[in-house]
Amino acid sequence: MTAVARILEHRALQYRRTFRASLFGSFLSPVMFLAAMGIGLGGYVDTTGNAAFGGLTYLQFLAPGLLAATVMQSAAFESTFPVMGGLHWTRTFHGMYATPMSPLQIALGNLAWIAIRMTMVATVFTFVVVLFGAASSPLVILAIPAAVLTAMAFAAPIAAFAATQRTVNKFNAIFRFGITPLFILSGTFFPIASLPAAIQPLAWLSPLWHGVSLTRGLALGTIGDAPLLALAHVGVLSVLALGGIWAAARTFEARLVRG
Repeated sequence: MTAVARILEHRALQYRRTFRASLFGSFLSPVMFLAAMGIGLGGYVDTTGNAAFGGLTYLQFLAPGLLAATVMQSAAFESTFPVMGGLHWTRTFHGMYATPMSPLQIALGNLAWIAIRMTMVATVFTFVVVLFGAASSPLVILAIPAAVLTAMAFAAPIAAFAATQRTVNKFNAIFRFGITPLFILSGTFFPIASLPAAIQPLAWLSPLWHGVSLTRGLALGTIGDAPLLALAHVGVLSVLALGGIWAAARTFEARLVRG
């Protein structure tokens, strides 16, 4: 744990020097997007009736889902280019490995930092959701760890993959064919039931759908309506996160030991 704490200290010092560059993408842009979609577009959607959203306003429906989707996107970025930088461009992780730190500790330290960063993003976004009046339950505070779990279900496997790469070429495919479609088709902007019947099962397989369902249920206080389903969401996301951590430990070790 001491080694992991040292890595967290290193990443925090790096972030202290560069945090201004991340303010727009991590905090301001999602909030502006929420305002534009939830209030701007939502004003038009609500005038046509909100039966499709179970009596909710579009802002109430959108905001909790956008919380999970936002941290998913941020986590995907944090687990690609910074991992590539530490292993290939600056070889900072090799410097860490030259100390008594193990590849497992290096992987855990960097994933722990991603979890901290996503907690910061989720906390700010949740505060804005409450400020906009889009949360109707005090359980919304639990949407923060639910969103972070969703983020790690993506970050850990992607970091494991990023550790095997020597160029950023395949990162474009991850965002273009993975992150962006999931962002749109996982129940964030409209109910899954609105999709064609043939596509709905694909949406249910999306890890983001599990995260969106959790954060929405917590923010709206409906999580208790289907407790077993909520536990299934947590279970799926936990398995993906833990499996990704295991894979990241293996790929970090392969890269650091064998080069």
